[in-house]
Amino acid sequence: MLDREGFRPNVGIVLLNAKNQVFWGKRLRTHSWQFPQGGIKHGESPEQAMFRELHEEVGLKPEHVQIMGRTRDWLRYEVPEHYIRRDARGHYRGQKQIWFLLRLVGRDSDMNLRATDHPEFDAWRWNDYWVPLDVVIEFKRGVYEMALTELARYLPRQNTHNRYLRAGLRTHRDDEAPRAAPEPAAPR
Repeated sequence: MLDREGFRPNVGIVLLNAKNQVFWGKRLRTHSWQFPQGGIKHGESPEQAMFRELHEEVGLKPEHVQIMGRTRDWLRYEVPEHYIRRDARGHYRGQKQIWFLLRLVGRDSDMNLRATDHPEFDAWRWNDYWVPLDVVIEFKRGVYEMALTELARYLPRQNTHNRYLRAGLRTHRDDEAPRAAPEPAAPR
């Protein structure tokens, strides 16, 4: 199912753990890593497709995750012609994706890369949210950067302490009394 411009509707999934690390799956029999993603079937909403793809590729069910946010609009990438099947050339240009940010509320052991007969990944790992994207196939890097940037606003703050306080403005611990300013010296 392609749109008029030759883009296939698709969903992308950024899955977070409790440390705000993201799930990366290693594509079957390759050295390429990516986020879970997949096509939207006719009659499916992006959210329905996301839950289906999440189960097919990672083995997780809706009760294992919490939706934190999604991209406002479609993010697009073009697929280089040499990756496109000959019979689709001239019609197919690439993917248009709605990206979802999910929080894993289940356990790592709930993941199952063999949940279906057609696995996408043969390994997985947790990485920092802003990991360099050089492990992602080159033509997808731009859309990954756009998705991560837009979804970052939904990231929960883990450390609310402001490290950039100006010198001299220090907070005190609850068990310490605030220090009084020194008395000005008496004029002589």
